[in-house]
Amino acid sequence: MVPLTRRELLMTGCALAVVITLPACTNSPQATGLDPIYRRKEVQYDTREKSGTIVINPSEHFLYFVQGGGRAVRYGVGVGSEGFAWSGVATVHSKQEWPNWYPTNDYLQRQPTARSRLNLQSGSGMVAGLANPLGARALYLWQGNKDTLYRIHGTNEPWTIGQNVSSGCIRLTNEDVIDLYDRTSVGAKVIVL
Repeated sequence: MVPLTRRELLMTGCALAVVITLPACTNSPQATGLDPIYRRKEVQYDTREKSGTIVINPSEHFLYFVQGGGRAVRYGVGVGSEGFAWSGVATVHSKQEWPNWYPTNDYLQRQPTARSRLNLQSGSGMVAGLANPLGARALYLWQGNKDTLYRIHGTNEPWTIGQNVSSGCIRLTNEDVIDLYDRTSVGAKVIVL
């Protein structure tokens, strides 16, 4: 057997590490628990809404980003559990990459164990990151000059897409919320049916 140089050994080790760990890093339905029906897809979508509008159908667990010409990008979503559903028309007031999470007092009263996860110096929120419930991106929904306190955001629980589980917010996989974030402009119209 020919001895390997240090460089050859290192390169072989790195290549093996990539081959071994890569399947675990995929965003396949098996890895995330995501039902394939909720994967992002371009679909036929007839609407009078203009291109750039977001339409959410909570009963179907789909969000549609209207492209015009009878087409939309459809995303699977998790929506509010019973008693926390919201409907109406809002606008995207602001967008944030890797947002901090500031739960409402009502949420903390319903979920007192969440307080132990809060790690901002003020103690009232959680810094951005993989453990943060808002995920990789957030779109903040307002009606006029008032924050609705509802968000379209990512999730660190992709298996919840297609379910009624949240406190009213609309959640997408982190991969999908990044895609939606990049397509959506501040001021975009959002309709929740």
